[in-house]
Amino acid sequence: MNSFANWEEVPIFDSESAESDFWAENRPDLRLMESAVAGNSESSESVTITLRIDPRMLARIKRLARSRYLNYQSMIKQWLSERMENESARNSISRTKP
Repeated sequence: MNSFANWEEVPIFDSESAESDFWAENRPDLRLMESAVAGNSESSESVTITLRIDPRMLARIKRLARSRYLNYQSMIKQWLSERMENESARNSISRTKP
């Protein structure tokens, strides 16, 4: 049995039989599964918010999340987290410039 360490290695399937064949021969790496189950400490400290999003944009986000085998809300949180890190890094660089 083959194992994979990254969810991007899972293809998008044409049919249920293709998906069944893939999962019969492949499995996620243990560390990948543990990280998916464990999550992070922020998840227990989350706050519910409401966002108004154009229905077409939300449909596109959901399709993209599904293709990555993610919950669309989790994917949005991941995007926000990545963007915050990028902004923090950019701000710290601009502060250090003379």
